[in-house]
Amino acid sequence: MKLHVDRSGAGPDLVLLHGWGLHSGVWDEVLPDLAQRFRVHAVDLPGHGYSHAAIASSFDDAAALVAACVPAGALVCGWSLGGLFAQRIAARGAASLRALALVGTTPCFAERQDWPHAMKLATLQSFAAGLRANSVATLENFVRLNALHGARGREAIRTFARRIAARGLPSVAALEHGLAWLREVDVRDEVARIAVPAAVIHGARDALAPVAAGRWLAARLPSATMTELPDAAHLPFFTHPREFLAGLEALGG
Repeated sequence: MKLHVDRSGAGPDLVLLHGWGLHSGVWDEVLPDLAQRFRVHAVDLPGHGYSHAAIASSFDDAAALVAACVPAGALVCGWSLGGLFAQRIAARGAASLRALALVGTTPCFAERQDWPHAMKLATLQSFAAGLRANSVATLENFVRLNALHGARGREAIRTFARRIAARGLPSVAALEHGLAWLREVDVRDEVARIAVPAAVIHGARDALAPVAAGRWLAARLPSATMTELPDAAHLPFFTHPREFLAGLEALGG
C-alpha cells in the first residue's frame, strides 16, 4: 500500500505534508516557486486526496506509510497534522532527513492538564460528532477555523472551500482516524530527539495550533529558528507566501 505523491521541479528533495481533511493541493500557490529550487514530493496523506485507498487506523502505521515517501537527505515540511507526522518521523529516525520545517503545527493538538497550548477537547469532539451527520459541512467549518482572524481570511476560506473536494472527499472513516490522531497523539517527549536543523513557521492568530505551541517547539528543538507572523492564522503558506518561502530558504538547498 503506497501513498500518492506528486513530483515536480529539480534540486534537493523537499517533501510536503498537508493537514487533516485536505490534500497536497493546498500547496498550489507556492509550488511553482518551490519547484524552481527543489525536487518537490507533495504527498497525499493516508485516506486523503488520491491516497483515499491507503487507510491506516493507527498513527504509527500512517507514519510508516509517510516515511516511505521521504527520500534520504530530504527537507520535510509538515503543516498542521502533517507537522505531527514530520515530528514523529524525525524523532524516531524512520527516514534520514536533512532538515525539518514545521508550519502551523504542534507536538500535541488537544489540550491536556499540563498542556494549555492546544484546542479544547470539545472542539475536536464536535468535529467528530459532525462527520457522520454532514462531512462536507464539517470540513467547511474546519476550513473557516483555519482562516479565522487571519489576514486574507475571506480569500483563504473561498479558496480552500473550493479545494476540499478537488481530489474527492476523504471517507468518514479516514477523517475519523485523522481526528483521533489529533485528539490522542502527543510527541512532546520526542521533540528533544530531533537532531536536524528546523524552522518553525507559525501565525500568531492561529486558532487550531496556538502560537504558544510553536514557541514551545522552537525553544525545545535542539536546532531551530522561529518565524512568527503577527497577522497570520493557520494558513501561513497561503496568506504569507514570501515569509513561508524565506523560512524554507533559511534551511538551505
